[in-house]
Amino acid sequence: MREKRNSQTEFDFQPSTLTLTNEYYARYETISRILDDTPRIIELVHADLKKLLKRKTKRGPGRKCEFSSETVLRIIICQRIEGTSLRDTVVRIDDSSFLRRFVRIYNAPMMGHTTFCGLRNAIRPKTWREINAALTQAAVEQELITGERARLDTTLSETNIHWPTDSSLLWDTYRVIARLVKNVRDLDPEVVGEKRLQVKRAKRLHTKIARRSGKKGSVSKKAKEPYKELIGLVGGILDLAGDIATQLEAGLKKKVYEYVAGSVENLIALIGHFRTLGLKVVDQARRRVLEGEQVPNDEKIFSIFEAHTELIKRGKAGRPVEFGHMVSIYQVEEKFITDYVVFEKKPVDYELVDSALERHRKLFGKSPAEFSADKGFYESMEKIRELETEIEVVSIGKKGSRTQEETEREATPEFRQAQRFRAGVEGTISYLKRLLGMWRCVCKGWDHFVSTVASTIFTHNLLVLARGYG
Repeated sequence: MREKRNSQTEFDFQPSTLTLTNEYYARYETISRILDDTPRIIELVHADLKKLLKRKTKRGPGRKCEFSSETVLRIIICQRIEGTSLRDTVVRIDDSSFLRRFVRIYNAPMMGHTTFCGLRNAIRPKTWREINAALTQAAVEQELITGERARLDTTLSETNIHWPTDSSLLWDTYRVIARLVKNVRDLDPEVVGEKRLQVKRAKRLHTKIARRSGKKGSVSKKAKEPYKELIGLVGGILDLAGDIATQLEAGLKKKVYEYVAGSVENLIALIGHFRTLGLKVVDQARRRVLEGEQVPNDEKIFSIFEAHTELIKRGKAGRPVEFGHMVSIYQVEEKFITDYVVFEKKPVDYELVDSALERHRKLFGKSPAEFSADKGFYESMEKIRELETEIEVVSIGKKGSRTQEETEREATPEFRQAQRFRAGVEGTISYLKRLLGMWRCVCKGWDHFVSTVASTIFTHNLLVLARGYG
């Protein structure tokens, strides 16, 4: 069975004579104490990871899990702090006696990056939210954070996709479906038959379109003819894939693939998944390029690999369009993030205020004395007056022209001081993105996207607590 903790005795390592290195050690050691003092966190991780236990197989009973749930969580924390890839993380820990001690594998073999990836992805977004809630509750009970001052802001975390154009999405669809068809041919050549795949032709058409297209994705007259040809090519392979999937399903019912049933079922699922997305790609390319229709962004797909990706316009200089998801950050005075939400669809900022304050009251038992946010969270003066019945200082500026009353409100020392406090959340967002890697999520799928954001915020909060933890 999988263990919660590694109870093996720690071994000593040679201390450093460099102050910077000792500070590095001290930070990890403090985080280790915080985790030990909050056992609820390990229990939550263990509840998810114990589902991956090896069950009895034909070869005999499953082997004992080599790594505890606590070790998995600590390696995730290491990855976020060190800002490394899966491979670099396991190599760095394997090569460092101190990090081995922190993750509590000591002199045992280190897990490989594929094992780590599977274990990390097994922790669900819901569990990560509970983990963050457990750490927050512990910080409140130990009076490490207070709810007197709070600030709210939103930011964007990108998905790991290339810049989407109609031709690139068509090319992605063709090459992925072609790869799956080749896999089917390896299992059962008769299902595919002698039909020829034209991968090189599809790639040449994609390249020709890219060279003939104008700036900002505009389609020139010269590009329409190869577009028409590429759309027909992709449509043809999607029809072929549909026929192949139907034949494979019929073969499964007849038990033709008895010894490779698992592989065939997996191929059918993948073909169905990418074919559905491919049909959407073909539809939007035909409507936009050939028919000249303005396709709404809500009806578009921006990646067949990260289909949940949303196009967002935030009006940022140099980045008029971004691809990812919005994340709200609710932070108290001690720089601790007490609440976060990852949105599948971009919200209206001012609609987040009431729910954020409600969760604050549930956590601390009262409203904050000071609440600040940027101008995007301004709804109306009536809403400000409503908030001021419970909160002493509500520092949310107004966009555009102001009345005399609004001008005087924003000129008070209390309002300006709260706005200076609000600006601190920008530094936190920069820290989350630059140093902890939240600027782009390289994990696949919506659930793993949410989990990555949650684990980043969890690590940030551990680092904040480590600065003043007794």
